[in-house]
Amino acid sequence: MPPASSGASATHAAALSSSSPAADSRLTPGGPGYRRMSFALFLAGVATFALLYSTQALLPLVSADFGASASTASWTVSAATGALALFVLPLSALSERFGRRAMMTASLGVAVAVGLLVPFAPSVEVLIALRAVQGAALAGLPASAMAFLAEEVRPKALVGAIGMFVAGNSIGGMSGRIITGWVAQAWGWRAALAVVGVVAVLCAVAFRALLPAPRHFTPGSLNPRALARTVRTHLSDPLLCRLYAIGALFMTVFGAVYTVIGYRLTEAPFSLPQGVIGSIFLVYLVGTVSSAAAGKLVARLGRRGALYLAVGTTAGGLLLSLSASLVLVLLGLVLITAGFFAGHAVASSSVSRTATTGRAQASALYQSAYYLGSSAGGTLGAVAFHAGGWAGTVGLGLLAVLGVVSVTVWGSHAARAERRRGLVARSC
Repeated sequence: MPPASSGASATHAAALSSSSPAADSRLTPGGPGYRRMSFALFLAGVATFALLYSTQALLPLVSADFGASASTASWTVSAATGALALFVLPLSALSERFGRRAMMTASLGVAVAVGLLVPFAPSVEVLIALRAVQGAALAGLPASAMAFLAEEVRPKALVGAIGMFVAGNSIGGMSGRIITGWVAQAWGWRAALAVVGVVAVLCAVAFRALLPAPRHFTPGSLNPRALARTVRTHLSDPLLCRLYAIGALFMTVFGAVYTVIGYRLTEAPFSLPQGVIGSIFLVYLVGTVSSAAAGKLVARLGRRGALYLAVGTTAGGLLLSLSASLVLVLLGLVLITAGFFAGHAVASSSVSRTATTGRAQASALYQSAYYLGSSAGGTLGAVAFHAGGWAGTVGLGLLAVLGVVSVTVWGSHAARAERRRGLVARSC
């Protein structure tokens, strides 16, 4: 996740690219420090997403222990993702002043410290508050990791280095849910969160020991006015706003489905044990494939065509998940996951291409919208489930999917109108 800065990092990166001595001193595969750096950020990604979504697979147990409704328990996820969304811009701005490694170390340190306290929460309200603090702390890590890589890695090796960090994100999110599911089945949800906390501590210690000292970071001054101007410019761009909305709506579907699915699968006719429910998050591997295929889809179908395909796949999965057959429900989850990751990949990649200046801030705003969508989806999905069962959650998902279609159609109409105005202007 790129940082939201006043542009210092982008200028610095451009200077590095045009200076061969500086470029030669940056990390490259096979060179000293590159493998350590890649593994360090991989571990940071694992810790970040294992902590961020650690309670998601445990919500039925949290509800049962505290006597809380699904909508209340869902805030243990929504509070973390919502706080992360709100703190992405401020913490990434601080990383411009105090350094990427310092910000990542502090963020991970605070998050894992809170993670060790979470299992001892005496009430659901305290648990939600701790999770909010944890999410706010975690915002500083992805906000700084991409900037660190852009500054310290040669351009030709940057994609691979970012890929390692993203792989850590996905593996952390998936493994955290699976581990908590099986540990909770044997020893309860508190023990499961304690195990995630210990794993995160080990990852944090190894991260700090392995990550090389930055060699190309130049501290910048904190300039709130410049940051505010850049943010206002992006928020006044209709195309960027549509992309932010698409990312938020896709994540609303995903957050709703995966927050509530545990409740559905613990009930009849499925009545699955907690460990099996946690293992269902292996479906995330489908998202890795569909994300990688997004580029080919855009090349063949165009951006809007790829979005429509992602929407259709997601909607088909939602409808299929209404079945009373476990096999069809799992197939529905596969389709929902594939559609979501493809749509997210198309929208997020389009943000950097659309923003001609302040790309770091544009990407940070997308991440804010994305995690706000996750927070809203988790909470609203649980409310819908409480009101109308799984059909209510599916209905919410279909409304969000319809929103993606509406935004995309509106964008097509706006593009045609813009082309017509251009033709008229040239003919005058």
